[in-house]
Amino acid sequence: MFIEDDAQMDSFWVQSAIGAIKAIAFVYDIITMPVYLVLQKPWKRRQDSRRVKAKIIKNDEHELTYRTTDPPRDVHVKMLQENIDTLEKVFNYVAKTHSNKRCLGTRQILSEEDEVQPNGRVFKKYNMGDYKWRTFTEAERQAANFGRGLRELGQKPRENIVIFAETRAEWMVAAHGCFKQAMPIVTVYATLGDEGVAHCISETEVTTVITSHDLLPKFKTLLALCPNVNTIIYMEDQLHKTETTGFKEGVKVLPFNQVVKIGQDSKFESVPPKGDDVAIIMYTSGSTGTPKGVLLSHKNCIATMKGFVDMVPIYPDDVLIGFLPLAHVFELVAESVCLMTGVSIGYSTPLTLIDTSSKIRRGCKGDASVLKPTCMTSVPLILDRISKGINDKVNSGSAFRKALFKFLYQYKVKWIQRGYKTPLIDKLVFKKVAKLMGGRVRIIMSGGAPLSADTHEQIKTCLCVDLIQGYGLTETTSGATVMHERDMTYGRTGGPLTVCDIRLVNWEEGNYRITNKPYPQGEVLIGGDCVSQGYYKLPGKTNEDFFEEDGKRWFKTGDIGEVQTDGVLKIIDRKKDLVKLQAGEYVSLGKVESELKTCGIVENICVYGDPTKQFTVALVVPNLKHLEDLAERHGLQNNTYEELCSSPVMEKAILKEIADHSRKCKLQKFEVPAAITLCKEVWSPDMGLVTAAFKLKRKDIQDRYQHDINRMYAS
Repeated sequence: MFIEDDAQMDSFWVQSAIGAIKAIAFVYDIITMPVYLVLQKPWKRRQDSRRVKAKIIKNDEHELTYRTTDPPRDVHVKMLQENIDTLEKVFNYVAKTHSNKRCLGTRQILSEEDEVQPNGRVFKKYNMGDYKWRTFTEAERQAANFGRGLRELGQKPRENIVIFAETRAEWMVAAHGCFKQAMPIVTVYATLGDEGVAHCISETEVTTVITSHDLLPKFKTLLALCPNVNTIIYMEDQLHKTETTGFKEGVKVLPFNQVVKIGQDSKFESVPPKGDDVAIIMYTSGSTGTPKGVLLSHKNCIATMKGFVDMVPIYPDDVLIGFLPLAHVFELVAESVCLMTGVSIGYSTPLTLIDTSSKIRRGCKGDASVLKPTCMTSVPLILDRISKGINDKVNSGSAFRKALFKFLYQYKVKWIQRGYKTPLIDKLVFKKVAKLMGGRVRIIMSGGAPLSADTHEQIKTCLCVDLIQGYGLTETTSGATVMHERDMTYGRTGGPLTVCDIRLVNWEEGNYRITNKPYPQGEVLIGGDCVSQGYYKLPGKTNEDFFEEDGKRWFKTGDIGEVQTDGVLKIIDRKKDLVKLQAGEYVSLGKVESELKTCGIVENICVYGDPTKQFTVALVVPNLKHLEDLAERHGLQNNTYEELCSSPVMEKAILKEIADHSRKCKLQKFEVPAAITLCKEVWSPDMGLVTAAFKLKRKDIQDRYQHDINRMYAS
């Protein structure tokens, strides 16, 4: 009884305090409103957000084609004037234009030290220094020398060469060295399994592989599967000497810097590529089977770069933090835009990104705190984790702090929707959250997968940034649509780029038609200079997915979209993800997963729908911290992770959490999983259940957990 009274008393004081703060905020709003109205001109922001971004240029009974209403901007025009139609010309141009400006930065690792954790375990952590920079001139000269060094080692122009390494400055230098000699680079995800790597190397018939100190040991087994490879070049480690013995006889293994030195004394001239030459054979992550090599020409890459510079505001003092895989077309094009516009790129890794990252020694700062970037690229997976981290931090505070944060968050969202900024609240509250990424980030570009509206709103609000979502595929060189930076809506992917058109085509099977109300819907097709030449050595698949029309190349994406009245695209489904249940309802598995991933307890999830049943089921990888908190509430705190995953009590509790979250996300009853299985393993690319880009491999997951799926439906 006394505890209940205390709780009620606490609740009364919290509500009273928040009520007083609301009253103060109301008075503050009345006094400052005229000032903000004059200074911020909110009506302009609202007009920009609502203005029409695309118009219909072709309309018939089965399809609608849209084109942007925006003209090319300055950098696009400059690229046309200077005839910059290859990535090789990009680097030559910027080396002259931005010669002594900082170009590529690498954080210095001073030492690796043992650090004892509170639980007694010892972890190896980095003691890190400042960023060390190459200027644009130095980076261009090093790339030229590296390219000539490759020629001295026997690599010929127009011969494929593999880059299999983590994102770092040397990756970019190596790629541009290859472009200078018209050598197509084959990009392979650093997280791809041995079988996938061997497939990419063998299929492209390469003799030279560029890799890193960390990945080099893989080749002791990989070389047996890749008989053509005779040269391996590795990017050195800052601290450790690389072990180069024990490799297959006859294979040269040499360091990156040695190739640069060989090139310094070389007499080979550069071999400039043409616009239609293949620049990159980029292997997709392979969510539906073996990775496919997508042929991307220099013209394709330049087209998307032109599209991006027309949509994203870039300033001379901008700094990008680069940590996404450069083997992913989105990161490669984003960094190429930075080179073209003279933006400095400082490299990082997920293990050293922020002060609390797992490899940062106590008392040492993370890369973002040292670099203080203004721009970053991200994927929804990372943004969802940041969002959950913010929620965890708020929920671990007192009742008053939680209530205060909720009020301030809703207050800011309300004024942003009206076109205003909230400088005082940002300075007092949200800028402290923004310090997580160094405190200067103004723009985050998200791509690679759909971003949920909740995460979009929360990141934009709490980190005080413009969060711009784009849509594109490897097959379209990442180009298709990008949000306008002043768009105040969430969950949409923007209007078409200036370099391509978007088309909606009826998909009768899924009831998606251009005559649907309130907005036309259909399969999304993309046409323009950013569309790939096709798949490497797969003519049948190329003819199936690509076609020419009136001199323009088109790609059938398999994604389902709707174009709203302002010409902005929203991706609402994917052909392969759509399941029709027994009662006739369609469930978009990807959409449901995207919403449920924002639930704190869910680390990863795969929803499965059997067409002969009336409901869906789900395989859930639970978040460890949330699982332990939930276990404590149910008196199971002494159980191991595996025991908790096997517990019917926990299964029932998590199913309830998911059902509650589904209601908040406004999911239909038939979309909500009626049964779940808690998976004991965290899904990683090594297990073969997710791709290197962490997209679900549905077929592999289904095969592995078929027994659990049968059990869920039987129950």
